[in-house]
Amino acid sequence: MSSSLFNDSGVSIPISDDDSDELGRMRVRVRRKRKKSLHRVNNELTRRVVRFFMKYWMVLVLVFAIGLLVFEATRIGRKPSMIVKTEQGKVTSQLKEFKRPIPDKKSNSTLNRLDPVMKIVHGVKEPCLKMLPPDELENLDLPMNKESSSPIKKVVYLSGNDLPYVGGNSTLSQQPREGTRFNLFTGIQTFDQREESFKVKETAEIHCGFYSEHGGFRISDEDKIYMQNCKVVVSTCAFGGGDDLYQPIGMSKASLRKVCYVAFWDEVTRAAQESEGHNIGDDGFIGKWRIVVVKDLPFTDQRLNGKIPKMLAHRLFPQVKFSIWVDSKSQFRRDPLGVLEALLWRTNSVLAISEHGARSSVYDEAKAVVWKNKATPEEVEVQLTQYRHDGLPEDKRFNGKKALNEASVIVREHWPVTNILMCLWFNEVVRFTSRDQLSFPYVLWRLKVHEKINMFPVCIRKDLVNTIGHVRKAKPLKSFLSAD
Repeated sequence: MSSSLFNDSGVSIPISDDDSDELGRMRVRVRRKRKKSLHRVNNELTRRVVRFFMKYWMVLVLVFAIGLLVFEATRIGRKPSMIVKTEQGKVTSQLKEFKRPIPDKKSNSTLNRLDPVMKIVHGVKEPCLKMLPPDELENLDLPMNKESSSPIKKVVYLSGNDLPYVGGNSTLSQQPREGTRFNLFTGIQTFDQREESFKVKETAEIHCGFYSEHGGFRISDEDKIYMQNCKVVVSTCAFGGGDDLYQPIGMSKASLRKVCYVAFWDEVTRAAQESEGHNIGDDGFIGKWRIVVVKDLPFTDQRLNGKIPKMLAHRLFPQVKFSIWVDSKSQFRRDPLGVLEALLWRTNSVLAISEHGARSSVYDEAKAVVWKNKATPEEVEVQLTQYRHDGLPEDKRFNGKKALNEASVIVREHWPVTNILMCLWFNEVVRFTSRDQLSFPYVLWRLKVHEKINMFPVCIRKDLVNTIGHVRKAKPLKSFLSAD
């Protein structure tokens, strides 16, 4: 019997599994081709974008930079402008415009802080500055009639007031002599006199500012009377419209009764502060600070003017026994009597000053001064050449401490030995650069009084003050002779 694939009802076409798979692969290939086409479009767009940036990247950067400069220019605004004119022996200052300082995040977080700075000793935290308890501070008395062991018993300050005065204009006090910055305020110290001043004698004679009554740095009689009644003083200064005034904090009631707080300003700073709403009261105070406005500053360099209250407190406050100097960029935040007890009386010291936080020698500091444009290489080299000639060692340690100091806080007793040390220091910054950190170790080394100096660590300095930083740059004093 035979069979047939065909019948009367229709045609049968068998379809195998292999044929079904082939059709599926064709569909997938179609879909894949579509995906590849879309991918090629994306790649082409990316390449065009990359080529655009590679071709015009300098233009794009320039446009961005210009936009940033325009934005910053709108924020900065105009800078302050000052004119100082001399008429009939009087310096008058006119403040055209003072820019309101932009609030500093650091100052906002630092101002008025009283929390102690801590250090770790043998794994345990303890305060860097160990003060007496509050009840003992209230009953703390000043040590009087203390006998000095120093061979220097008396200091005579050289004066030219008995010499004939030639001229009738106070601007003569600002005229340098012999190619130096010595003038009528400082007196003209010869090099031989400089060498003689470093010799330790029972009665020492030395230039120490205020050489002539025509030398400038004039203070009103009313302020002089106030200053002559001070026994302990905390002082600061801001000349040339520089830093703001920060109120001292952390003092005891006893210190409020016994301690004077004196801030030295010039007319430019007073105008700057008044533009900020800080006006001197009828009693001469702003808060706890007695404001002393100085006339006829003797130097065009405001940094050098600032050295006068910083280094010559014994000349400004003849009755003061103890003084604390605080740079204007800082806020004093500890009890003054407690600081004197901790840093002077407890350690039997006559002067306390901080070690430097970053460097350890005068020669390292000189390189930093030049690198930061704080002084010219030429004037720094003149100073270092003299110090090398005199034999100042390059050691990074001196008497067991760093051979370099940071002088934003100076605590001292007014004794002949400390008075002459500060006079020597002042004369060095007048003769050489205004960077006092270069000259203080040299003076200390030449005078050989290091056993009475408390060089305290940096963490104590940080505990003494809240460092705000400089708010605005002080303007140099520019004097013009009157046309009349």
